[in-house]
Amino acid sequence: MDAISRRILEVYDELAQERLDLHALMEFAGGNEPSKREAVVEAVELLVRAGYLEPAGGADFYRRSEQGLIAVAGPRDVTLYTRPGCHLCDEARAAMLPIVREFDARLREVNIDTDEELRELYTNDVPVVFIGPREAARHRVDARRFRLGLENAGK
Repeated sequence: MDAISRRILEVYDELAQERLDLHALMEFAGGNEPSKREAVVEAVELLVRAGYLEPAGGADFYRRSEQGLIAVAGPRDVTLYTRPGCHLCDEARAAMLPIVREFDARLREVNIDTDEELRELYTNDVPVVFIGPREAARHRVDARRFRLGLENAGK
């Protein structure tokens, strides 16, 4: 991923916003130079085609897709794809929480049933765990391997 695309995806976290308009993306990811603003517009179009950004509620507003969020996850950002009533998900969470705390990592749980694309992607595979942008586990979490994944994160 090129630098401007990465910057666009990171701006959402910096501004703590779920959706941003093209003007804000140009301002915060490109600056005032016309050539950079043009580069932002082109990058947004590419990110939409690649599935990292999605149109969000009208005129030039975009939100990061789950794929876009994972793409810029920090090395110790842990994402747990889950669903209510999933006993394997409960077991995974229980195995991971002490390790997440030990490494001062950040755990984000995502209910796949609230997103049609995620439900299609993971419906038979939850829990699915990512450490940063890398998949770390599916179905069951091996605590030893999870710990190693966090130890090696960012190296």
